[in-house]
Amino acid sequence: MKAVKDILDKVIVNSIHGSTNNKVNTIVFDSRNAQKNCLFAAQKGLLFDGHQFIDKAIELGANAILCEKLPENLVENITYIQVENSNSALALIASNFYNHPSSKLKLIGITGTNGKTTVATLLYELFQNAGYKTGLLSTVKILVDTKQYAATHTTPNSVAINFYLNEMVELGVDYCFMEVSSHGIHQKRTEGLQFAGGVFTNLTHDHLDYHKTFNEYRDVKKSFFDGLPKSAFALVNIDDKNGPVMLQNTKAKKQSYALKTMADFKAKIIENQFSGLVLNINNNEVYTKLIGRFNAYNLLAVYGVSMLLGLDSTEALQYLSKLENVRGRFQYFISRGGVTAIVDYAHTPDALKNVLETINEIRTGNEQVITVVGCGGNRDKAKRPVMGRIASQLSTQVLVTSDNPRNEDPQTIIEEIEAGIEAQNLKKAISILDREQAIKTASKLAKKGDIILIAGKGHETYQEIQGKRSHFDDYEQITNQLNLIES
Repeated sequence: MKAVKDILDKVIVNSIHGSTNNKVNTIVFDSRNAQKNCLFAAQKGLLFDGHQFIDKAIELGANAILCEKLPENLVENITYIQVENSNSALALIASNFYNHPSSKLKLIGITGTNGKTTVATLLYELFQNAGYKTGLLSTVKILVDTKQYAATHTTPNSVAINFYLNEMVELGVDYCFMEVSSHGIHQKRTEGLQFAGGVFTNLTHDHLDYHKTFNEYRDVKKSFFDGLPKSAFALVNIDDKNGPVMLQNTKAKKQSYALKTMADFKAKIIENQFSGLVLNINNNEVYTKLIGRFNAYNLLAVYGVSMLLGLDSTEALQYLSKLENVRGRFQYFISRGGVTAIVDYAHTPDALKNVLETINEIRTGNEQVITVVGCGGNRDKAKRPVMGRIASQLSTQVLVTSDNPRNEDPQTIIEEIEAGIEAQNLKKAISILDREQAIKTASKLAKKGDIILIAGKGHETYQEIQGKRSHFDDYEQITNQLNLIES
């Protein structure tokens, strides 16, 4: 337990009502999780305002309240901490509560539109293989050395981040690799964390339902690098025009990686086949099991971070050659009947373009490329027609279907995707509302040598329709369908 006064370091407090000697044993921001002697943080969210649930949290045992607006009636023996921004204050309080765990290991943040999960996960694998205790905070999973937790967000809430980092410190973890999303930055979930380095992968059209403009989206990402300390490094993809923007105001050591231009870490693609990539990285040739130009960038980022964290170059390249595909990221298999099926998380125009261009670079030209694609509901609508145009331009056949429609009408989403398909490509497109049926149809259309791409959901194992989640796994679906056809 900690006294309230001991967890307010660096928190800008407008006013305090009640005793700062009150001791709290946990921190919650969902009133349903409130318990005896907890601090409840009232946050203003997109759908709910936590200030409405202060009384409920107190009923359940909360003895300290963090809020932006004080309740009209203050309860005796409760400590009220009024601040300007609950999100920012909560992040600092969480760090204080867990004794600043981010300062006790090397925390590396990876941000960008595409590649965050792959880079973070590959770094975790590489450093584990090199004999270091390592942590991972990612979209797919959370790992404290070898102990796994389920992940619910790209960037967890600030209390969870500090909880997991503290677990890592207690287990003697040396490095933690963390995905840093624009939502996480904007909502102050990373406030108070001490990063030893930051990586920028790329910036393309995404999350404009949340950020409203591309410039706002870019500037939120940039603010992560603006906040890095002088002791950290900032490694950016200089082939992306936004790479130099990320470095403009950072105090961190500026580093770059690229395939096309001069950079601190430079690579050239020697071979790009379904068997893997052969790369020349800083004049050293290395074979890797990963596929595609986009993965060449990911691998180069991993190599760059390895060097900046002090690994030997030869050792790093050896471990790089052993890395496997991340689940749901260009995860592929070749069926008994000779059909190649690829499952990828590509849910943005740029990611879909990268995956399809990679497939088209590798294929001989005689195979069909059959793409199953959809777009999530209650998310950025502007990208839907763009996704339809890209899929139809770069595929032989396109099956437009559902992909987590959430609370939207899935047929409307499909029509908005199809609106981007140019007239000459309309004959390639088939609309199938049910995702399982779309995957089944793709399997039946495919002949020996053909390539099926199931895009959008990747590692996800659910479909969300009208607020309800049911089990659905793209990889499981496509493997089952192809095995059924060939048996």
